[in-house]
Amino acid sequence: MKIDFFEFVYVWFRLQGLGVPKHQRKIARWLSSLWNEKDQRQGLLMAFRNSGKSTIVGLFCAWILYTKPASRILVIAADHALAKKMVRNVKRIIEQHPLTLGLKPERLDQWSSDQFTINRDAELRDPSMLAKGLGANITGLRADIIICDDVEVPKNCDTALKRADTASKSSRTG
Repeated sequence: MKIDFFEFVYVWFRLQGLGVPKHQRKIARWLSSLWNEKDQRQGLLMAFRNSGKSTIVGLFCAWILYTKPASRILVIAADHALAKKMVRNVKRIIEQHPLTLGLKPERLDQWSSDQFTINRDAELRDPSMLAKGLGANITGLRADIIICDDVEVPKNCDTALKRADTASKSSRTG
């Protein structure tokens, strides 16, 4: 039996010896409601700095792979290194969450720093999760879910021209 996202988050936080703060419970419930919405699955998560947005979104990605192992998730960030941080976080969750332990593949070539493929029945060309920088070529990639995390950083949004360019690149992925 698969558990819902909030229960998945609760188990993770208990494993870490923590409670789930109220604002993170609210984020988890919002993500759950967005996921359950059949017609419109686009959302923008905005919360204060250091609120744990990436932690909850990483847990959400791990939960999606737990509930629908054939899913493919693309993470886009301002640069490749930032996107890799999200992929690394999700890999850590999959390695340690008691419900996802069976997802880690035995072959290390499927468990790299910027992409991984979990144990799944479907034989798909694209990995379960992949990290890309905002300017990367994503033509031909297949993704069921696109997570844009930290796409705006001082380096790409300190002028009006840079902000317009970043907005244009971001809109092409979604």
